[in-house]
Amino acid sequence: MRTDPILTSIVASRLKTIGERMGVVVERSARSPLLVEGRDFSVGIYDVDGTLVEQTEYIPVLGYATTPAMKHIAGRFAGRVAAGDVILHNDPYTGGNQLSDWRVTKPVFNAGEHVAWVVIVAHQADIGGNVPGSYNPFATDMWQEGLRITPVKLYDAGVRRDDVWDLVFGNVRLDVVADDVTAMIGACTVGERELVALLERYGIERYRTAVAGLLDAAESSARVVINGIADGVYRADWVVHDDGIDHDGRWTIRLAVTVAGDRMTFDFAGTDDQATGYINTPRAVTISAVMIAFFMVAEDELPHNDGVLRCIDVLTPEGSLVNPRFPAPTCFGNHVADQLAAVIMLALVDAVPRRVTAAWNHLLASIVSGWDERVQAPYVDILINACKGGGGATFGADGYDHIGLIGSGGAIAAQDPEMFEVVNPHLLHRFEYLPDSAGAGTWRGGLGVITELEFLDDGAQMSIFGDGDTEATTAFGILGGTSGSTNEITFTYPDGTVHRPRLKDLVSDIPRGTIYRQRAGGGGGYGHPSERPRERVHADVVNGVLSVERARELYGYEPDAPAG
Repeated sequence: MRTDPILTSIVASRLKTIGERMGVVVERSARSPLLVEGRDFSVGIYDVDGTLVEQTEYIPVLGYATTPAMKHIAGRFAGRVAAGDVILHNDPYTGGNQLSDWRVTKPVFNAGEHVAWVVIVAHQADIGGNVPGSYNPFATDMWQEGLRITPVKLYDAGVRRDDVWDLVFGNVRLDVVADDVTAMIGACTVGERELVALLERYGIERYRTAVAGLLDAAESSARVVINGIADGVYRADWVVHDDGIDHDGRWTIRLAVTVAGDRMTFDFAGTDDQATGYINTPRAVTISAVMIAFFMVAEDELPHNDGVLRCIDVLTPEGSLVNPRFPAPTCFGNHVADQLAAVIMLALVDAVPRRVTAAWNHLLASIVSGWDERVQAPYVDILINACKGGGGATFGADGYDHIGLIGSGGAIAAQDPEMFEVVNPHLLHRFEYLPDSAGAGTWRGGLGVITELEFLDDGAQMSIFGDGDTEATTAFGILGGTSGSTNEITFTYPDGTVHRPRLKDLVSDIPRGTIYRQRAGGGGGYGHPSERPRERVHADVVNGVLSVERARELYGYEPDAPAG
């Protein structure tokens, strides 16, 4: 059938709405703060062969990172699925991105024919393994990180497989994981129902024609963007530090971006070999980071489906940091998206200087676990608020304040401070913007934050994971802009002892009364600071973004001079 642009537009809107409805189900019915408040999930609609048709990226790094897994699931279960099936998967070596990110998917049928898949991928509060909440900095293989789930049916034709269910959830610590997966199944059920209604209204052939039109439109739009970039080879490199095993280790990501007409190749040849520790980055994450950066520099509102990848190649040497061999640990690999996006922006500064951003603050985060005496139950939580640093500036705009890692695209939401205290035995003493943390420039970076909390329980444990605690590893500025401030975590124990953990570390047996203090740095600046209008510097000083001393040092600001 010939493509009908009106029908294609209608189907595109309906698919987007279906994805949004699936997301609302998770937000309203999941139980863990990470999903309900942090919204650390992504939903998608895929063709029967695992081709991405539509995605709603609450967390962008999970979006394109789901496609390789869906290709694997589609091939593994081709001809062996029925209405009512539910498949669970998390394995990085069969297309997954991280053991903590579990995929729940359902096949969608029309008139007995398998037509599509609906899927949701979401971060789980616990996945078994040596460390509650995962992120084991001492892992040297994936089995030390948590439960590995190759594609398996949780439901078979609508009937729950209790043996599989009990096996999976018998290997995690928290009941909330089963509750969250139940919410994910509910979201897929809503997506299935809505997609069936769409298929019944328009029929399989018209639906497939519309989907073909969606993919073609995405490809065409992407080719226009690439054609607007001058042909050439653009290179850069950036470093990942500390794999948990070698705290002084450095692994260099090397990238050559080739633009030739309306095609673009991201070639990571020369990237260092995979690490012993858990910073290895599955190919799914590398592809996803490339797409995040591409959509950012494209500026145009492109459809986010697999049509875009028809004109983009991502080359990842097997056995390298960006495409490790089985069974290397990979739990931190999701967050190497920070460094991957940074190296892409560096490479493209000369090609599209007005579209790239300075670096966003690189993630430094903590997962806390322990026993909550108030409710006589274990708890696990990620300190989302504390780790959300500033975004990088770009031409014409300051970076966003307290936005978080670039892999989330600013979508990971902040926790409500009062709810944080309700679900965790901790008392927040301080949570506010961090003055003088933004990189200076014609357009400054976004502000980071400072957080202080007190442990009200004994024996808690924190898994620390991240980067950016030295001047050389902060969010860099571009085209004359300066870097943002460093990340830092300290523990002040009741006896006054101060402990500063490493970038990848495990802090155990934390006593009651300990004060945890974290600084999340700001984003990098864009353009030379001398070109920032004085009135904007003055406004930053008045609003507490900048101290007078730093404003004088960075911008030559004098408080008594006229503001206009």
